[in-house]
Parts: sequence; structure tokens; C-alpha cells
Amino acid sequence: MNATVPAVSLGFAALNIDCADPAGLAEFWGKVLGRPVSPGAVAGDMAVDATDPSSGPRLIFHEVTEPEPVKNRLRPILLTEHHDEETERLAGLGAKRLNEITLPALRHSTFADPEGNEFDLVTW
Repeated sequence: MNATVPAVSLGFAALNIDCADPAGLAEFWGKVLGRPVSPGAVAGDMAVDATDPSSGPRLIFHEVTEPEPVKNRLRPILLTEHHDEETERLAGLGAKRLNEITLPALRHSTFADPEGNEFDLVTW
């Protein structure tokens, strides 16, 4: 059966990240991605702006007073050709390295940002 797939007109405008310290976490991610930080649309929110369509969606950091009861299931993956240099830079910005896997065609490190949200650094 050949079904016609409707045209898709959706894309990510932004990712909202709940956190205790919007300014601190936005500063961390702004430096990680080399992108500017600005106030969010809601008082107290901060954002890491997308500099062009290829830089990915805008990141919005929204303050929550209570910690999340379950682990954040969204985990960004950052790609690099300079794994050692980026590992050092991320650690200098406050990221904590949690794990590393090295295979013949892949190097994969898992980090936690200053609020404990996990993200990966990958080199193919």
C-alpha cells in the first residue's frame, strides 16, 4: 500500500529547559555553543539564541523552584573533530565528564552540565 505522506511544515523553534539558575545555565550553554545569550520572553527566563538555521534551535532556560522528580530524558549530542580540546574546554566551563567509550570509528563522552543534565560529545 502506498500512502501519500503529507507535507511537513514543522520545525523546532526552541527547546525549553527547566532549571534552578536560568542565567548560569544559559551562560554555560552559550559558551559551549559559542552563541549569544539574551533575556527570554518571560521575566526571569534566559535564552541562548540561534545564530543561523544550521546552529540549531534557540534554547530557553526557565526557572523552576522544585527539582524534577525524574531524570531529564532529552540528551543533546555535540559533534566535534577535536575531542581532546573540546573535552578540556567543556570541563573548564564547568561540565563534569561521566563516561567515555572509544571504539575504532567512534569516540563518545558523556558529560553533565552544571545542573546535572547529561549531554554527549561525539567524534566519528
